Amino acid sequence: MDDIPKERLVGALRRGAVKKNVAAIHVSGKLTLLQRKLSNVLLLNAYDTLNTRRSHSVDARTLCLMIGYNSNDMETLKHSLRGLVETVAEWDMLDEKGQQEWGVSSLLSYAKLKGGVCEYAYSPALAEKLHDPKVFALINLNIQRRFTSGHALALYENCYRFVRTGSTGWWPLDLFRRLMGVDNSAYYEMFKHLNAKIIKPAVSEVNRTSNIILTPETRRRGRVVTEIRFKISENPQLAILNIDDGAGARHSQVYVRLLALGVSDRLAKQWLTAHGEDQVAAKLAYVDQRPNVKSKVGYLSAALDGDFSAAAPITAVVPTSPRAEQLRRIMDRVKERSPTQRDADRRLFMSQLSSAPLREDFDKHGWLSPLNAARIIAFWDEMSPGLFEDF
Repeated sequence: MDDIPKERLVGALRRGAVKKNVAAIHVSGKLTLLQRKLSNVLLLNAYDTLNTRRSHSVDARTLCLMIGYNSNDMETLKHSLRGLVETVAEWDMLDEKGQQEWGVSSLLSYAKLKGGVCEYAYSPALAEKLHDPKVFALINLNIQRRFTSGHALALYENCYRFVRTGSTGWWPLDLFRRLMGVDNSAYYEMFKHLNAKIIKPAVSEVNRTSNIILTPETRRRGRVVTEIRFKISENPQLAILNIDDGAGARHSQVYVRLLALGVSDRLAKQWLTAHGEDQVAAKLAYVDQRPNVKSKVGYLSAALDGDFSAAAPITAVVPTSPRAEQLRRIMDRVKERSPTQRDADRRLFMSQLSSAPLREDFDKHGWLSPLNAARIIAFWDEMSPGLFEDF
């Protein structure tokens, strides 16, 4: 997301007009928990190029790992992708000129698996809406992983984009049932059933699991509940940096130091979210001790991605031996991956290590782990065919 103009992501989210123009993009609640998580991973993977590329791709094993099932379970992945293509996204909003715009699109226009790679696309109209931070808030995947209920994650997604306004506004119960995927159930036409089985458990999980607190309120016509809204406040117990804004990160001295070094706003927030303020600060200090490094931003990126310790020699980054050249290629490949993919790669490799010493060494040194050097090369040779073809 580094190529998105900073003022678009920051200023647009802070304008008073945002409160009036928060869009209503509704996605069918009939998605399973896995499908909903998959949808968010695909969107995050494609976000940088939503308006510039017709299609997007990511390796299938990364997708399986990120949404929590066996990396070889392609049938489940196919089923989940099919569900996204069959799911409808609908919006009804005011455009920049104040004209009403209604639209509908399948959530994915197509998806295909070939050679271990998942290729997919969004319709141009939906891609435009998804890319606009005033309209759609990307979901932090660290928060998403905590959810165990599809209804809770659906509620979180539909409320989170209103976090800056403090309230979802009033939803007719028919719309709320559709968002939760229970609009075809006669059982949930009675509010007491909807409240007991859907609203209360979902609100409880959102408040316990995520970075926001929801408080439901209802309107009645006579004795019948007809509308519901959710008041939204930040959860002080889970103050996790948000991928779509990161305002909390901007109050950090580490964030200021990153910008002074030449790191972009978006990348600085990603690093702070992925690695934590203490670790980034330690790596900054490590880089500052090496005045002869030509590209401090590149060196800091390698330090964070490889997680090599402060005792690691500079030759670990500028290698000369054949083995070191292979590791250099691996680090270059790692830097090309998105944050989502990097996290999945590390967890996938860690899951293949059978002993505690190997896992501890990889946890300490990352892809430059001495004890795992041969395994790391074999892993990346499989992940990126041709990476070492001249060896």
